[in-house]
Amino acid sequence: MGAAMDKAQEMGASLMKQTEVAAADAKRGAGKARTAVEKKARAATATVKRRGKAAEADARKAYGTAKRTVTRKARAVEADAERALGKAQRAVKRKVKAAATGAKKAAGKVERAMSPKKPAAARKTGAAKKTTGRKTASAKSAVQTGIAKVRTTARKVGAAVTKAATGAATKPAKRPAKMAAKRAAKRSAA
Repeated sequence: MGAAMDKAQEMGASLMKQTEVAAADAKRGAGKARTAVEKKARAATATVKRRGKAAEADARKAYGTAKRTVTRKARAVEADAERALGKAQRAVKRKVKAAATGAKKAAGKVERAMSPKKPAAARKTGAAKKTTGRKTASAKSAVQTGIAKVRTTARKVGAAVTKAATGAATKPAKRPAKMAAKRAAKRSAA
């Protein structure tokens, strides 16, 4: 009976020891697993942070590029408008000068046609009457031509100024800024 009791105690002690060893192994395994999971979680968090920062930097860079592009385009449009306005102003001056010269010439012709000639014989012949009539008609025609030229020039000048002003104002700036921002967003998402 004593031997059986000793044997049972030995077996109980052995089982206890095995259980303790198994429990210690399980605890050690769980600790290792927890450490590995924590390590992986830290690495994943660091990767996500790094990628987020890179995406943010890309987005900032794209925004800066887009802003500079828009500013450059706006300046180019403004310069085009100024150039067109200058062109229109020069054209107006040129046309006005030409019209004034034409009017001056016409006025000179009229003046010369209407100025009294040297006194001729008391009685005018038929040929003389015809010459005077022709000169008067020529002067009238010159005046009408001069007036028509001035009107045409004024109309053309007005159209040129309107066209220049409209063209400069309605020319839209291209917007590659949106495209650049979209590309940057796609890159950071990938």
